[in-house]
Amino acid sequence: MFTHMRIARPVSQLERSVLMFSQGLVLQKIAEFHDHDGFNGVMLGRKDLDWHLEFTCCPGHPVQPSPTEDDLLVLYYPDENAWKQACETMIDAGFKRTNSFNPYWDMNGKTFVDPDGYRVVMQNRAWG
Repeated sequence: MFTHMRIARPVSQLERSVLMFSQGLVLQKIAEFHDHDGFNGVMLGRKDLDWHLEFTCCPGHPVQPSPTEDDLLVLYYPDENAWKQACETMIDAGFKRTNSFNPYWDMNGKTFVDPDGYRVVMQNRAWG
């Protein structure tokens, strides 16, 4: 059994991604590194979560992010008011609203995309 999950993603503009995801998902910077074998990175999370996001870039060998329309980070908000607020926060942070590739996610949720093409689904349901 694992104790924590890290979701790592290469990004085209580290500062932009950190700002958008920290504001949009209400996350804080929990760690960062500079020139670690040529890579820079920032980890975003919160103490109450068993997961965090890591964004990386390698200035010497940039990797173009290449998520598909069905690569998703899905977050569940059972309370409708909290869900609506979370969706507004995503827009305020600079995410664009988009239709999901899989129509299932549009039935009870909204999908948002960042400039690198990473998608986040805010689902108005309880998990499980």
